[in-house]
Amino acid sequence: MGLLTGKNILVTGVLTDASIAFHIARIAQEEGATVLLSSYGRVLSLTTRIAGRLPNPAPIIELDVTNQEHLDLLQSRVREHVPHLDGVVHSIGFAPEAALGGNFLNTTWEDVATAMHVSAYSLKSLSMACVPLFKDSASIVGLDFDATVAWPKYDWMGVAKAALESTSRYLARDLGPKNIRVNLIAAGPIRTMAAKSIPGFDEFEKVWNERAPLQWDVTDAVPAAQGAVALLSDWFPKTTGEIIHVDGGVHAMGA
Repeated sequence: MGLLTGKNILVTGVLTDASIAFHIARIAQEEGATVLLSSYGRVLSLTTRIAGRLPNPAPIIELDVTNQEHLDLLQSRVREHVPHLDGVVHSIGFAPEAALGGNFLNTTWEDVATAMHVSAYSLKSLSMACVPLFKDSASIVGLDFDATVAWPKYDWMGVAKAALESTSRYLARDLGPKNIRVNLIAAGPIRTMAAKSIPGFDEFEKVWNERAPLQWDVTDAVPAAQGAVALLSDWFPKTTGEIIHVDGGVHAMGA
């Protein structure tokens, strides 16, 4: 028996096999889950190709979390493959180039709004679209990057992550009576497609190499994925509104 035997899990954001989302999907399958993926538009072909590297085939559902029509259709699209969901992984984040790289004071609201919609509000949108698919209980897990401090060049994405953290707490409050848990994994820096879009990502690597009490490998997404799978399982039945740090311990260290 695996940790997720008999569970149906929707995983968003699988674009490369270096991503945390890919390893969540892989480990979830290895732990007995039926996994569905979501993708849309021009990145759908990437998801389709990478899905072929999973241990088992995984259906891919078209879903743009900023598209209300897609959200409205999610229930019927999921039920084409499984009768219900037991968990969902929010691995979605984006900020326009002008919102990153040290341009914080000059970023327009239009670019900030995009970052907030895609990276934070989408957690609420995705969660509510999935609620009708949940059965007796469910686990929602989002991927985070510690937003308690200001990071070099992370700018408005850092603000969006702070909004994501707050959103997860309010969702935990309002969905708790339905026995739905909402938690985040705050991972250390991983060399993913998303990371490549952040100017000065190498500065994050330097910080972790110097400050992590546990050795940190920016090419290893498995520890964060294992944390997410644990939260998707029944082993955290009374944990919600929590941010679990899988960052080698950097969040706990002083200067």
